[in-house]
Amino acid sequence: MAPGTTIPRRSCADAGGVGILGAGPVDGRVWRARAARMAGTVKDREAFQRLNFLYQAAHCVLAQDPENQALARFYCHTERTIAKRLVLRRDPSVKRTLCRGCSSLLIPGLTCTQRQRRCKGQRWTVQTCLTCQRSQRFLNDPRHVLWGDRPEAQLGNQAVPPFRKIPVTTWP
Repeated sequence: MAPGTTIPRRSCADAGGVGILGAGPVDGRVWRARAARMAGTVKDREAFQRLNFLYQAAHCVLAQDPENQALARFYCHTERTIAKRLVLRRDPSVKRTLCRGCSSLLIPGLTCTQRQRRCKGQRWTVQTCLTCQRSQRFLNDPRHVLWGDRPEAQLGNQAVPPFRKIPVTTWP
C-alpha cells in the first residue's frame, strides 16, 4: 500500500456476517443471549479471587507460625492495596478483621486484644492491635443487623418492581 493511503473501515456486518472476533452472526438474538449469560457473572471476578487468596494465605501463615506476622501483614497490605486500586467493596466481616493502621490480621489473643465496654447504655467491642496499638470499636447489639446482611441488600432476593401502565391522555 502506498504511503498516505488509508485502509477503508469495515463494519462487523461487512465481514461476511461474522460479529466481533468471529463470535457469530450479528443480530439482536446473539447480543441478548450474551447479555443473559453475562448477567450471572461478577465484575472483577479475578480480582476478588486474588483478594480471597491473599486473605486466606494470611490466615494460613498465622495458623502455621504465629511468629510470622510480618508475612501475614504483607499479604493483608497487598490485599488492601489491590482493593483500593480497583475500587472494590470488601465484605464488612473482612474489613473488621484487618487493622486500619498497619494492615495486620486481627486475631483475638494473638495479634489483638478484645474487650467489652459500655458507653451511654450501649455495649461495644473494642479491638486493640498489638502491633500499632490502634483500636476499633464495634457496636455489640444482638438486635443490630448489618445492612449487607439484610434481605433487601441481596441482589437475588430483590423483587422486580411490577409493570405499571401509564395512562394515555388524549388531547382535545
